[in-house]
Amino acid sequence: MSKIEVKDLLDAGVHFGHLTRKWNPNMAPYIYMERNGIHIINLYKSVAKIEEANEALSKIAASGRKILFVATKKQAKDIVSEKVANVNMPYITERWPGGMLTNFVTIRKAVKKMAAIDKMKADGTFNTLSKKEKLQVDRLRAKLEKNLGSISDMTRLPGALFIVDIRREHIAVKEAQKLNIPIFAMVDTNADPRDVDYVIPANDDASKSIEKIMTLVTEAVAEGLKERHKDKADADAAATEGEVVVPTIAKEAAPAVEEAKPAKKKTKAAKKEVVEEVAALEEAVEEVTAEEVIEEAKAAPVEAAAKAEKPAKAKKADKPAKAKKAVEAAAPAEVVETEEPAEDAVEDTDEETKEEK
Repeated sequence: MSKIEVKDLLDAGVHFGHLTRKWNPNMAPYIYMERNGIHIINLYKSVAKIEEANEALSKIAASGRKILFVATKKQAKDIVSEKVANVNMPYITERWPGGMLTNFVTIRKAVKKMAAIDKMKADGTFNTLSKKEKLQVDRLRAKLEKNLGSISDMTRLPGALFIVDIRREHIAVKEAQKLNIPIFAMVDTNADPRDVDYVIPANDDASKSIEKIMTLVTEAVAEGLKERHKDKADADAAATEGEVVVPTIAKEAAPAVEEAKPAKKKTKAAKKEVVEEVAALEEAVEEVTAEEVIEEAKAAPVEAAAKAEKPAKAKKADKPAKAKKAVEAAAPAEVVETEEPAEDAVEDTDEETKEEK
């Protein structure tokens, strides 16, 4: 990646902003000063931001994702289409079709329609149409080519958007924000940098400024693509080397494999013997445990009967003792009851004898 110098940007007029009365206050960090009613952009910050953006764009290109360039301004159309075509990236230089990103399926249908027309011309069915139908198809093909011809190779949503003048391309910005697609943009002093992920503070009206920034950006993208091709070539080479090396390794290893075969048989036989011994031990253990369980089952009823007899005997022994205690407790009470009526009877007889006398 070539080093970016402030002098080159200064010569291209990148530092010229808009009139002070048209400025956006959010661009204040990138403004150096005001001269003759015009804001001057700080080119040192521009250089730093360009390097940051170039690094990110290079990584996206190296990953294999597409970067969609958007510039519908009159002074930017030709420059963008020329520079971007060199790195084989999609671009929009005509009107931004609404839903280009959010309704990408419909846009793809329009691109397929263009491909279908090309197929008609190739297989000869186009010649069977009437003169009027041919004219209509040609007009439709020209319109599709003008608006969507540059994105015919874009089969999925782009990995990033690069926009010249975000105020003019506000619909593209909103769609990218909705789909969380990173936005790279040239931002002048009259635009809001908060809508952009990678801000490049620069003059987006002068063709020289646009050409300079686009040259730097496309160089970074080209380096990313070169790195991707290099990695792919290395991977292919490694794969082919692997196919050649594997058979030679197999041949070298063949004698060692044959020597290892008898040892493998011995280990299998030893393993079988160990397994048989373990199985015999397990059967013996099972037999022992079964005999113990049977003995325990036989002994259980005897123990239960013994336990049941002991309380019964104790109960029988307790009954006579309890009966004796009851008799002893009841005996004094009966004596007392018989004695009291006897004294009353004596008193009654005495009274009767006295009356008779």
